[in-house]
Amino acid sequence: MHWFSDQGFLRVIGRFERALAKVLSTLLTAVVVVACLQLVLMLGFDLLDMQVNWTGEGLIRLLDQVLVILIALEVLQNLTAYLRENVVQIELVLATALTAVARKLIVMPPGVQKDPADLIGLGIAAISLAGAYWLVRQSHVNALPSRTRPTTGSPAQDPSPPAGGGDGG
Repeated sequence: MHWFSDQGFLRVIGRFERALAKVLSTLLTAVVVVACLQLVLMLGFDLLDMQVNWTGEGLIRLLDQVLVILIALEVLQNLTAYLRENVVQIELVLATALTAVARKLIVMPPGVQKDPADLIGLGIAAISLAGAYWLVRQSHVNALPSRTRPTTGSPAQDPSPPAGGGDGG
């Protein structure tokens, strides 16, 4: 089959996408490992120093680094989900985006001049992403089939109790 045919071309593009996702996953895994090691080392030195204010800037800096690593892990989950199912999962993308916006809101240093427009924008983004995430979750919950009657076409007997609570006869 010629690779300029529709099927051949799509096969080449599909292989390229999967190879690229594997490369990105490998690189991101290496970055997450290094970031975790840096976090552990930084935290260890700060704990030994005993001069870090853990109720102020030190805690905000720690939370910032933890949330950045969490966002990277969520992106890695997006990539591995794509490799597994060949589909971008919108629920994971929305969760990652919501975590990123929440990070910006959480780690704003106290005392820094905050532009009200930035705060309003981040607030609207957080509410919009949370609403979108909720809608996607609801669509998944509502799409699940309910078991109200026995299954058909199965060689095994249906394990659910008979409707009406009778003895089935």
